[in-house]
Amino acid sequence: MPNNAEKNMPNKNSRPRTRIRNVARCGATFALITLVFLCAACKPKQPTLTLLVWEGYADPTFIASFEESHHCKVVASYMGTSDELVAKLRGGSAANYDVISPSSDVAASIVRAGLAAPLDLSKIPAYSQLSGRLRDSNIVKLNNQVYGVPFVWGPNPLLYDTTAFPQPPDSWSVLWDPKFRQKISVWDELSTIYMAAQVLGYDKPDPSQLYNLSDAQLEAVKKKLLELKPNIRKMWATGGELTNLFQNHEIVAAMGWPLMTNDLRKLNFPIGETIPRENTTGWIDHLMITAASSNKDLAQAFLAYMAEAQTQKKVSDVTHYTPANPGAGQFMTADEKKILHLDAPDAYMQRIYFWQDVSRRPKYNEIWNEVKAAQ
Repeated sequence: MPNNAEKNMPNKNSRPRTRIRNVARCGATFALITLVFLCAACKPKQPTLTLLVWEGYADPTFIASFEESHHCKVVASYMGTSDELVAKLRGGSAANYDVISPSSDVAASIVRAGLAAPLDLSKIPAYSQLSGRLRDSNIVKLNNQVYGVPFVWGPNPLLYDTTAFPQPPDSWSVLWDPKFRQKISVWDELSTIYMAAQVLGYDKPDPSQLYNLSDAQLEAVKKKLLELKPNIRKMWATGGELTNLFQNHEIVAAMGWPLMTNDLRKLNFPIGETIPRENTTGWIDHLMITAASSNKDLAQAFLAYMAEAQTQKKVSDVTHYTPANPGAGQFMTADEKKILHLDAPDAYMQRIYFWQDVSRRPKYNEIWNEVKAAQ
């Protein structure tokens, strides 16, 4: 019978078996880890759709549903001006983007330059539901092919702090009032040139003259804008920037977008929006697929989704822009439809001089840069 010391001594014969079991466990663990990595490597990579669009056009409230249904990721970059979009497409960055949202001032030139891909309208069922006036436009058509889907449209209205203006201002000329020194903001974009041209009456009798100003008219516009500079607190480049200027009470009036009106109302800021008696310029935004896109099928599916009435309603909830698909109205209250002018879109359009292709765009930009540089 073994004594206590012998009972507590390890069994020599058990050591090799323990070592074998440990080695076996390590081998099994290694095999499992290897299998996990191999499975991960075999799993299809989630496709990514890249957008270069205006602010508000990639909000999670309507993008998430597309990502889930198409098992993809949508990544958006935002542009501040039409010229920025064109510069990126022409500057070798076109392959970085699948979908773009050019406005009516540059959409035609993008098509002519071969920077957009033709669409297969049979894969966009909601296309036939879009506003006939927008669909029938030749802005995004070339050689019997269609290169863009009308998305949303709207004006560049006059925004104002209602505490500073008990009554809505009825003219763009209010921006030049000396009592608003350092209290005005203008958009760092050619629309400010168009607005000054309207104040000078160059849109009479033909509004399209705003996009075809002569050298003498551009010089007069420059002079008019230089007179405005003492009142300009800051030239805004993004919607968020203008929203902050109002919120911080740095300004009381500006040319803006309905998007900012919507954002400021959500923040309970006393913001007003109006189209002055001179009327205003505006835009028709299209969704296009870049010619350099490597995800054209997914991009086409995205355009189809964005054209659907229900999606368009969600877009309008975020942007406050009028949807290209009038069917979005079936998901709105009567008040919502009235606010977005879906009750009488043609009458509202009469007050908006939609952006057109500016053949002398470099000259317009030259004038605008001279205004900005002046002290």
